[in-house]
Amino acid sequence: MTEDTANAGQSVANRGWTVTFAGMGINLALGILYAWSVISKGIPESWNWSEADKSWPYAIACLVFSIIMVPAGRLQDKIGPRVVAVIGGLLVGIGMISVSFTTSPVGYIMGFGVLAGAGIGFGYASATPPAVKWFPAAKTGLIAGIVVSGFGLASVYAAPLSKWLTVTYGIQKMVMILGIAFLIVVVGLAQLLISPPKGYVPEGAEKNGTLSPGDIEVNDFTPKEMLSTVQFYLVWFMYACGAGAGLMVIAKLAAIAKQQAGIELGFILVAVLAVGNGSGRIVAGILSDKIGRQRTMFICFVLQAVLVFLLSRTNTGNALANVFVLSLISALVGASYGANLSLFPSITKDYYGLKNFGVNYGLVFTAWGVGGFMLALLAGKMYDIHQTFAYAYYGASALLILAAIITFMVKSPSQNSAARSE
Repeated sequence: MTEDTANAGQSVANRGWTVTFAGMGINLALGILYAWSVISKGIPESWNWSEADKSWPYAIACLVFSIIMVPAGRLQDKIGPRVVAVIGGLLVGIGMISVSFTTSPVGYIMGFGVLAGAGIGFGYASATPPAVKWFPAAKTGLIAGIVVSGFGLASVYAAPLSKWLTVTYGIQKMVMILGIAFLIVVVGLAQLLISPPKGYVPEGAEKNGTLSPGDIEVNDFTPKEMLSTVQFYLVWFMYACGAGAGLMVIAKLAAIAKQQAGIELGFILVAVLAVGNGSGRIVAGILSDKIGRQRTMFICFVLQAVLVFLLSRTNTGNALANVFVLSLISALVGASYGANLSLFPSITKDYYGLKNFGVNYGLVFTAWGVGGFMLALLAGKMYDIHQTFAYAYYGASALLILAAIITFMVKSPSQNSAARSE
C-alpha cells in the first residue's frame, strides 16, 4: 500500500467524490493548453513568427503530453497519484514562467512545448485513475467525464483571462502570472488525490453485478498483453482521428475567426468551444454507460466529421452571421471532441482492467498526442501554402468518417486470446 492509498476504515463515499473533484480542479488548471490559440494570437508581429511557428509549441506540447502519459501512468500505478501530480504542477509552472523570458519560437517550444507539456502529462495521468477506482463500473463513464471535463472547461476562464492579461500587461507577464498560479493550484489539489485500498470493491458493485473481485483479476491486462491485442491498435487509431481533428480546430480557432469571419473575438469562440468540450465529456460518459462505448463513439465521430467539414462553409459575408455560426459550430465541435476524452479512458478500463490502468491508458493516450501533433501542424502548413484552412478540414473529416466505420469492428478482447502472465 502506498502513501496515497486510503485506509480501509475510512469513509469511502466521501473520499471518492473528493478525489473526483480534486482531479477535475487539477485539469481546470492544466487545460491552459486549450487556450493556446489565444496566447499565440497575442504574439507581437515584431517577433516575426509565421503561422507555422505558432503551431510548433502547441504541437510539441501535445506530443510531449501524450508521451509522458506512459511513464507518468506507470509511476501513478506504482507510487500513487499525489507525488505524480505534484511533479506535474512544478513542471507546468516552471515551463510557463520560463517562456516569459523569451521571444523566440525555440524558447516557447522548450518552455511551453516540452516543460509545460510534460507537466500536463504528469498531472493528467494522476487525475482520472484514482477517481474511477472509487466507483462501480456502471459509473465509469460518468466519473471519467467529470474529472476530464475540467480540462475541457479550462478555456472558459483561461481564454478571456489570457486575453485580458495580454492586453493589460503584455504576453510575457501574462505567461508568468499564469505559471505561478497553476503551480500553486495543482500542487495544492494534488494533496487530495488518494487511491482506495487494495482489494476494495466499490459500494453498490456487488448489488448490481457490475463488478466483483473476480472480474477485476480476469480483466487485468499488463501493458505487454494489451499491446498484443488488435483492439488496442483499432482504439488507438480512432482516438488519433477524433483527438487530432478537435485539437487542430482548437489550435487555430482564433486564426479561423479572423480568417473566415474577419473578427478579433477568437477568445470568445475558444471559451464557447470550451463549454462544449467540458459538457461533451460528461454527456458522452453518461450516454456510453447507458448505450455502450462503441455506439456513442460512432455518433460522436460522425457528428465531428460533419461539423469540421461545415467549418469550411462558414464564410457567409455577414460578420454577425459568421459570429453566430462559428459560435454554434465551435460549441458542437468542442462537445464531439471532448467526448473522446471520457470515452477512451472508459473503454481502456472496460477492456484492460484497473490494475495497470494508468500505464495502459498512457499507451492509448499517445494517440491523442500523435493526432494533435500531426493535424495541428497540417493546419498551419496548409494555411501558409493556400491561405485557407479548408484543405485541413477536408482531411480531418475523412479521417473521422474512417474512425466511425472502425467502431463496428471493435469488440472487447477475449480474455483467453492474450498470453496471460503474472
